[in-house]
Parts: sequence; structure tokens; C-alpha cells
Amino acid sequence: MKSKRFPYLWAYFVSLVLITFSLYVLLDAFLIPKSLVIVDPVDPVCDVNPGEGEKIVDITDTSYSESQTILYKSITIEKVVENGTVYYVADIQLNNVAYLKTAFAKNTFGRNITQYTSTIAKNNNAILAINGDFYGYRDKGLIIRNGVLYRDKPRSPIDNRTLVIDKNGDFKYVTEGEVSGESLVAEGALQSFSFGPVLIENGELVDTSDQYWVASKANPRVGIAQLGPLHYLFVVVDGRTENSDGMTLPQLAQVFKDRGAIMAYNLDGGGSATMWYNGKVINRPTTDGSSFGERGVSDIIYIVKN
Repeated sequence: MKSKRFPYLWAYFVSLVLITFSLYVLLDAFLIPKSLVIVDPVDPVCDVNPGEGEKIVDITDTSYSESQTILYKSITIEKVVENGTVYYVADIQLNNVAYLKTAFAKNTFGRNITQYTSTIAKNNNAILAINGDFYGYRDKGLIIRNGVLYRDKPRSPIDNRTLVIDKNGDFKYVTEGEVSGESLVAEGALQSFSFGPVLIENGELVDTSDQYWVASKANPRVGIAQLGPLHYLFVVVDGRTENSDGMTLPQLAQVFKDRGAIMAYNLDGGGSATMWYNGKVINRPTTDGSSFGERGVSDIIYIVKN
């Protein structure tokens, strides 16, 4: 009788080991924080001479501007309700790329380290912020932030094109694995984002049909674009609610195209999609449409407030 039970006990033991291992893998991938680098506060990557004149700052519920002899930046935010969807467009004009910055949750680079977009923004003296590429959800990608290379592990096609912002504030795309992160930093790359896909390249819409499973469904979306020298757009789309359906990727690309973008890139959307301005979240983040509020994210892109 004992010999007949032994195979069942062995099978039970093996199953228990497999379940325990699988649970650990899931926890390690999605929940257990792993700090790799503690990031010290970053000084502006370019020297900024504030000039001699008095700085004039004008802040309203939808705009921010400041001017001085040399220093200048302006932000205008527009809420758009169109075809059953609500989205927010921040039009940003700078005189120096030093004001376009990024920050990690808890000032730490690593896996599963998160904070709300609003918290990271407040901790980094931002006037405007959106969530970034949620690099901490993955262990691959090209990650350069504020001129420092943190990761260079190429993703596989088809979603392996990275957005790079160079020392002049201009956007370009690179294919991971075809160029090294070290060489990009040596050339003056300041930021890179590993998400995608590319929406607009050299003023032309990019076909995203090869990513049908991502592109074709209406969802909350986040994107960033360049219109010209030091002229950018942040777009955040609400979705999954009765008041806002969300957008497909072609629809998001068209928003950028209609506003004159020469380069545009898709960032982490869904429940992460958040725009924060002057102390408050201005859109309605949601994961499932039944509850509202921010989701913790790995990183933000922001405009620094003096």
C-alpha cells in the first residue's frame, strides 16, 4: 500500500516545487523592488545664464510662462473633447533643453520601484510632467536619462526602436542593438525611451499595422513629439470610461500630425496615463474605468520649474 502512495507523494512534491518557483518568478518580475542605482539630484545638463533682467512669471490654470533677458519657456495646455474621447495637449516652448528632464521613482533606477507621477514631479521641482516608458516593468531596452546610461540590453523586433533626445533637444530614433548606448552618450544623448512604436518620422505617419494587437484598440494613451527646435508636445488621452473611449495608435498619431509634429513617439499608456501640471493631475487616470486615480510608475518626463 505504501509503495502505491509513493508516486503520488512524489508528484505532489514536484508540483509544489514548480508552483513555488513560478510564484517567485512572478513576484520577482512584477512586485519585488530591486534597487540597482540610487540617483543623486541631477543638475541641468546645459549651462543656463539667467541674464540680468527681472524674471516675469505668469501662471494660470492652463498656461505657464516665464521670461527674462535670456531665460524663456512657455507651456500651454488644451483640453480637447473629440469623437467621444477626452485628451490633453501640452504645447511646450523652451530656450534650452536643460528644462526638459526625466526622473525615476524614489530617485532610484531598478525593477518594480514605483511612485505616482505627481509624487515624482513634486519631488523634482516640476511645473509639468507626464509618465514615461515604465522601464522598470522590463529588463531590456536602451535607457539613458539626463545624460547617464543605465541600461543597454536590446529588445527584439518589432518594437525595438528607441526615441533619443540629443544635446540640442532634437529627437531621433535608433534601433536597439545597432548602436551602443555608450556611443550615444559620447555623442551627447540626454534621454532615451524604450517603448513605442514610432508614430511620426520626419513629418510622415508611420504604419503601425504590424503591431495590430497594440495599435487597433482604443485605450488611454501617452505620447511625446517634437514640432521644431525646442518645441514639443505632450499628449495624454483618457480612456476606458463612459466619457472617454480612448484612442488607437493611428488616432494618436493623427493628433500629432494635425499639430505639425515632425517626430512623435508612443509612451506607456493604459492605467499609467497621467498629466500633472502646477500641483495637480489634470486628466482622469484609470485602469479599468470603474475606479480612478494614479498608478505607480517607474519614471516621468517633466519640465523643470525654476
